[in-house]
Amino acid sequence: MSAVPVPPGPPVRPVSPAPSRSELAEHLVRTRIAGEVATPRENNLSHYRELANGNRYYWLGVELGDRWSDEQDVLAVMAERCGVDGDPTHRQGQDTIDPELTVAALDRTAEVLRRTAERGGRFLSATGHPGGLLDTHSRVTAALVAAGCELVRVPLGLTADEGVVTQLAGVAMYERGASLWHTHSPAPMAEILRALPQEGEAPPDLVIADHGWAGCAAQHGIETVGFADCNDPALFLAEAEGTLAVCVPLDDHVTDPRYYEPMTAYLLSAAGLE
Repeated sequence: MSAVPVPPGPPVRPVSPAPSRSELAEHLVRTRIAGEVATPRENNLSHYRELANGNRYYWLGVELGDRWSDEQDVLAVMAERCGVDGDPTHRQGQDTIDPELTVAALDRTAEVLRRTAERGGRFLSATGHPGGLLDTHSRVTAALVAAGCELVRVPLGLTADEGVVTQLAGVAMYERGASLWHTHSPAPMAEILRALPQEGEAPPDLVIADHGWAGCAAQHGIETVGFADCNDPALFLAEAEGTLAVCVPLDDHVTDPRYYEPMTAYLLSAAGLE
């Protein structure tokens, strides 16, 4: 199935009113999207170590080579770009995401969305976290379509990792056993990018995604915005190297996905897409 333009719909109405910058930062901390997050320090450090040791599962589709083979270098980037504790002697207990870094990254994302809307670009949205970030991705998708952008349609019949690559509410996801799955794998996005030229279609101008969906797209040279948790360092490293356009630090699966509504409203408002 080829990529086709989707007619603009009515203006996207935010589920929550757009908060101010300070109100959003307070909300992020209160709901533990940022601030003292649920991901423990031990989990973060183990993921940084696995990435540094060359475990490609933690590379999220980004080709890191041997440039990040020192765990302490990874930790330094995560402290700078995500806001985790930069003290290497802090080995157990709580860890953090800096809400100011989250809001700053949302502002940069808004500029990317604004530019895409102004030129009526082609885009693809995808998530490996359907239980947490699906609503955010679907609302951004609807807003870009309403602004006249073209949503890239996922070709039919794609499979990856013994599952199906599907598209629901305009968002590409991984389905297995009639259920939407949480996945870090870059394989579903790789299948989309392989299939598009076979359908006579160019790749998207922009990808808004997370996990391996974002890493794979960025590695293919597509302008990509990624959402990432503090235990997913690959996307932050990709941003530091200039492979990924923006990496938004946040807990990517808090207790209630409705907690992301003010964040989404802020993003759309800042992009002029509310």
